Amino acid sequence: MKYAKLKGQPTFSENPFVEQAIKDIKIIQKTQVVRPSNRDEIQMITSTAGEVTGYTAFMRFVEVDEEKFAKVYLSQFTAFWELTKPAIRVFGYILSILKPKQDEFFLEMNKCLSYTKYTHANSVLSGLAVLVECGIIARSDSHFKYFINPLVVFNGDRVTFAKTYVRKKKDRDKADRTQLDLFQQEAFRLKEDSQEVIS
Repeated sequence: MKYAKLKGQPTFSENPFVEQAIKDIKIIQKTQVVRPSNRDEIQMITSTAGEVTGYTAFMRFVEVDEEKFAKVYLSQFTAFWELTKPAIRVFGYILSILKPKQDEFFLEMNKCLSYTKYTHANSVLSGLAVLVECGIIARSDSHFKYFINPLVVFNGDRVTFAKTYVRKKKDRDKADRTQLDLFQQEAFRLKEDSQEVIS
């Protein structure tokens, strides 16, 4: 088995897969029937002969991820073709620790070694390197923190995750613009003050 090096893999401050995931996640609208929980609130529809022909119910449209209940998405299954045995074992550990609606995880080496039954960290690191090479995970710039590719595997509803990500990004961009405006105002004020002192 060839040892894959993790150290040379690029690191990121944010999940590098998310932008593509937001473009690729298929969102469909489904009709959800909502019936009152209290039987007294249900209205019956009767024919002129007095026969019950139906009951009232409310319908609402909800956006759902077409693949909501899957953890590993078949459209990206080819990413697993090149996995080595250590990568498969480490991926199993990652699946066991993925938190709902999270695109990142922290790898605890001792727990991963225990799960994979390896005795040396090199096997785990080699497995991680292969997972990075195959685009299943990415390294972060924080030690032992990794990003998961939500197009390949995700624990939860990717639609909600994508919308939250877009909203946070908009809020962050707005905050950055506000911060820039403050810096520009302060620079302008300092420039005016220095001109007053000169004159």
